[in-house]
Amino acid sequence: MTRVPIPSLGEARFASPHRHPAPEDILIPDLLRWSAGELPATLQLFEKSGPRSRIFFDPAKTRAGIVTCGGLCPGLNNVIRSLVLELRHGYGVHEVFGFRNGYGGLDPDTGEPPLLLTSEVVDDIHRDGGTLLGTSRGPVDVERAAANLVKLGVNLLFAIGGDGTQRGANELFEAARKHGHALAVAGIPKTIDNDVRHVDRTFGFTTAVATARDVLDSAHTEAHSVRNGVSVVKLMGRHAGFIAAAATVASQDVNFCFVPEVPFALEGEKGFLAALERRLADRRHAVIVVAEGAGQDLIPGETGQCDASGNVKLQDIGCFLRDAIAAHFKARKIEMTMRYFDPSYLIRGVAANTEDAVLCDRYARHAVHAAMAGKTGMVIGFMNGQFVHIPIALLVGAGRRLHEAGELWHAVLATTGQPARFE
Repeated sequence: MTRVPIPSLGEARFASPHRHPAPEDILIPDLLRWSAGELPATLQLFEKSGPRSRIFFDPAKTRAGIVTCGGLCPGLNNVIRSLVLELRHGYGVHEVFGFRNGYGGLDPDTGEPPLLLTSEVVDDIHRDGGTLLGTSRGPVDVERAAANLVKLGVNLLFAIGGDGTQRGANELFEAARKHGHALAVAGIPKTIDNDVRHVDRTFGFTTAVATARDVLDSAHTEAHSVRNGVSVVKLMGRHAGFIAAAATVASQDVNFCFVPEVPFALEGEKGFLAALERRLADRRHAVIVVAEGAGQDLIPGETGQCDASGNVKLQDIGCFLRDAIAAHFKARKIEMTMRYFDPSYLIRGVAANTEDAVLCDRYARHAVHAAMAGKTGMVIGFMNGQFVHIPIALLVGAGRRLHEAGELWHAVLATTGQPARFE
């Protein structure tokens, strides 16, 4: 059993203006259950986040910066707005800079000037999808960016992005420290796929599932309206199939669901194409959901290329599956009407729904509490129903994955009626 340490800038010397500080000695375990007997040796205990009674920074002399990186996700504007309002109204920090277009905005030689974020500027941005600040993928010259933060007198940096974004934020903290400048880096994990280690739910996920369900309703209508109608819907999920699986269960009209965690075969008596043929013979329509990272082993060749964030570019499983289905039925001389849906950008760009809006607000406020207390090199996590501090180093490596033996995948199998494996 280990308490997970969180880097700190030093002694918190100022009384917090927050009226209701949280107890600071509460720890949250990463596991909720284990077999009878001794506690597991791997059990980790995380600091519960919340406002502290004493803070590291003098609010009247503090400047903050916010940056959004990576792909779009519902709720980015909500997080920006809540960060600004908590800083201003909760702590009295009135100078908040929004760095434009991702980490590139921290480089004064190439980026646009930062935007001063006031209450008026962020007043209604939560009603829109996307991000007021713009976003981008890729690194920045850390030394130039850190020197710029020092020059601007930024003491708090809120990085909204995935694990690559958080690693970059930690490098900025280290570089600022070499300049002798106290910079508190607090990350807010962003991934629409809901696959961050030690984080049960990231913002934007429930909005993505709800929007995907609307697409599935249309896909079902299209497939059901013609004889032997087949709708293929490709959803997000590079390495984890949470959106595809949850949308399938929410829809209740999907007949086949494919995720990266569960391999599947196309050909043969126990393969998918044979199962689809039997489905059409029996029910005359089918709806298929496939996560973008599923079935990569089935597609000939490899891209061998990476995007600006260092992610290997995936091959298009949606188009591959669509074409394989069409070729199979053409060869069998069976009439079939195909409809193909790829709503990825539609889903990423919508505004957050009510549940995600509340979650965004809570993530933002906990990040402000942590940064003002001098916590740094950390992200806010949501673990076992509690918000906690997580060192950035613990985000490195494989993220959360859907378990083939877990409740969600069992629900998919029960909902669709598909076999546990296509072999």
